[in-house]
Amino acid sequence: MSEHITRVEQSVTEALGRLQLGEQFSFATLIEAVQRQRQREIRIAELAGIGDSNGLCALLLFAEDHDLILHARTDSPLHSQQFVLHEFAHIILGHCESDSAETNGAIPDTLLPDIPANLRARALARSDVETDDEIAAESLADRLAAGIRGSAFAETSYTEIFG
Repeated sequence: MSEHITRVEQSVTEALGRLQLGEQFSFATLIEAVQRQRQREIRIAELAGIGDSNGLCALLLFAEDHDLILHARTDSPLHSQQFVLHEFAHIILGHCESDSAETNGAIPDTLLPDIPANLRARALARSDVETDDEIAAESLADRLAAGIRGSAFAETSYTEIFG
């Protein structure tokens, strides 16, 4: 494994460890841990029209008092879960905290002026899935999904949210 990939995986492992979830956890426990870490509520909703023609699976937005994850409709609960977990991963990894080298505010203020530069860049750069941020988020989302699957017998609100 290259040194670069090792660094990405190390950041994923460290971020997951900071949540203190253990090997198996429920979706509800994950939400509680991330909300505790962010010190703010996270709301999740399906939004009709996302992904119909643009390939967008989910969108992460920030309000003054909460974070909002909007996800595309799909007939597969596993796909819905992965969309949402990928956005949770961006939150957990701190990709929403500041401009990174990959989202350096290069999107002009005249385009979506009411949205902060780093969020404009993230939303508009989603087609580039080969960035370090996207690779790390997908890796962490996979690990979160494995932890949730491992607690299949635990009661969760996941089925209440996704069916």
